[in-house]
Amino acid sequence: MTTNKEQKNKSELLLALEQLEREKNIKREDVFKTITDSLVSALRKYFGKTAQIMAGIDPDTGEMAGFLVKKVSETVVTPELEITVEEARKHQPEAKLGDDVHIPVPIQDFSRIAAQTAKQVLIQKIREIEKVRVYDEYKPREGEVVTGLVHHVAGRDIFVDLGKAEAILPFSEQIRREHYSVNQRVRAIIHRVDKENKGLQIVLSRASGAFLKALFEAEVPEISEKVIEIVDVVRDPGFRAKVLVRSNSPKVDPVGACVGIRGSRIRVIMNELANEKIDLIPYIEDTLTMIAKSFSPATVSSVKILDKENKRAQIIVPDDQLAMAIGREGQNIRLASRLTGWEIEVKSEGQRSEENKRTTDMAMQDLLKIEGIGAKVAETLITMNVLDLRTVAGLTEEELCSLEGIGEKTAQKIIAGAKKYLKDNPNYGQASAQEEAPVQEEAHAQAQAPKQEEVPVLEEAPVQEEAPKTEEVKNEPKETE
Repeated sequence: MTTNKEQKNKSELLLALEQLEREKNIKREDVFKTITDSLVSALRKYFGKTAQIMAGIDPDTGEMAGFLVKKVSETVVTPELEITVEEARKHQPEAKLGDDVHIPVPIQDFSRIAAQTAKQVLIQKIREIEKVRVYDEYKPREGEVVTGLVHHVAGRDIFVDLGKAEAILPFSEQIRREHYSVNQRVRAIIHRVDKENKGLQIVLSRASGAFLKALFEAEVPEISEKVIEIVDVVRDPGFRAKVLVRSNSPKVDPVGACVGIRGSRIRVIMNELANEKIDLIPYIEDTLTMIAKSFSPATVSSVKILDKENKRAQIIVPDDQLAMAIGREGQNIRLASRLTGWEIEVKSEGQRSEENKRTTDMAMQDLLKIEGIGAKVAETLITMNVLDLRTVAGLTEEELCSLEGIGEKTAQKIIAGAKKYLKDNPNYGQASAQEEAPVQEEAHAQAQAPKQEEVPVLEEAPVQEEAPKTEEVKNEPKETE
């Protein structure tokens, strides 16, 4: 018979189990099993490892019970496992040979030991179940924007309470210009959910391109409707971002839709990101134009492909646009390079003019060293991008004769003179070989086969005049300037 105190304790056990079910989603059957396993372990330590033991908990009262299980035998050889008929019938009146008899054992002392063991096991089990529950809930939500409250700050990392779980906003995923305090509301994207040996970690991000993309998806209905597509996003978090957008409908301007009426949509996003400046750039298939557009808000005069295979290009900008094209500490170049996937060199028109003049002067000095080349012929060769004597020596008579003012005999004399000069001066051009080599290779390629479209190393094209959309991006919402 159970006492009132025992009944009270049992009721408390059941109430605790109900709370676990409700708050931690842990089934009472799992807890019962953990407790009974612990009770069996405690009893086995007392009765021996070979003893057959059973234990259980009454689901209605919470009362625990333990039993030794013995087989009824004529002759008892193993007392831990066997019992005589006479002894068996004291516990089970109808017992006969071969039956299993359940002999109750006093569990008061054992139940306390079992409870302590079960408590430790339960704590571990609750942690494991909680870990699995949180993982199963948040892993599919990677890429989703969530809102939480700052719980505490540890070093430079921020821990955020999401309600059902705690997440971390590491320093690497924060916007540098922002500062956080306890209980401050934080909006971020679930960057990843990791299972670790010590627990589970939900990593948030406010610095990723995915977060900016998600903000656009929330503010611009045309994106969720698949009318507009965000092709790519690159960021210098808190300072500047470039967003490549494409429209799947000829009737919808992707830039205008993202900006909103009087900048209403983009302004909301900028405010969320500590007034981060955002360049919206329409996607264009043409590589040269795409490179030029990527330098918004700067105006680009022309784009030159330096190395197509290794994706190296050069842009020329007006002198007054050079600082803007480069950006703060090279920021605009870095973002444009990341957006396009090209390594891009930036020069002003003034710098290009100086380089061209220097190259032309050096080429003129070299070419005039050869008999048969006068100032007029030298100018013609320079116009054809023939800038050094090695290139001249590699030309054919037919190629030279195709130039105005050069006949067959003159062509022979020029080629022979160039070869003789190179023979007499084996170190020709070595001092500036590293600097001039690309120009020489380009010149030789163009002179050798000017009609082959894929041969020229230097491919230059003016910026296509359909591009004021990048300026609209910056001018419409003036905050992005």
